[in-house]
Amino acid sequence: MRKAVVKRKTKETDIMIKLELDGNGRHKISTGIAFLDHMLSLFAKHGLFDIELKAKGDLDVDLHHTNEDIGIALGEVFAKTLKDKRNLVRFADAFTVLDESLVRVIVDISGRPYLRIKPKSSKLSGKGYNYGSFTQLLRAFVNGLSITVHIDVLQGEDFHHILECCFKGLALALDKATRIDQRKKGLPTTKGKL
Repeated sequence: MRKAVVKRKTKETDIMIKLELDGNGRHKISTGIAFLDHMLSLFAKHGLFDIELKAKGDLDVDLHHTNEDIGIALGEVFAKTLKDKRNLVRFADAFTVLDESLVRVIVDISGRPYLRIKPKSSKLSGKGYNYGSFTQLLRAFVNGLSITVHIDVLQGEDFHHILECCFKGLALALDKATRIDQRKKGLPTTKGKL
């Protein structure tokens, strides 16, 4: 079983994440940021990742530290479950829709962190969470896991719908990319290292 636990404690945050990569989508998420709890619950459910996440941070100051550190720890816990990258599918994509919103997510378990979100900026925001917080969380996650992620927001007007599609699409694409394909032998690269 591909399981891991990560604990991250700083002067600003105290985070614990347990992950079972090949799970059933069970989740227990408590970040102190209600909107993020909702998005990470969707992420776990649709990626079939079993996630327990507890975070305490200096939310009285701002959500910045807690949000970013959750992204870092989430990337690290996924990286621990993917220590052995032999026989991985590696590349995957997903399209998700919610009413007027349509999003495409493409991932590569590459060993090279890169995040591209199109459009690059949005003035949309939800209750207590905004587009900048979303990109900060994802950038920290991508760097912690060392993967490439491209997200194209193809349609959308409602911030909640757009982000819900992004989190669901990332979950679906990661679920596919992290699967084991027994037809593949060794690492899924011609370089010999990911």
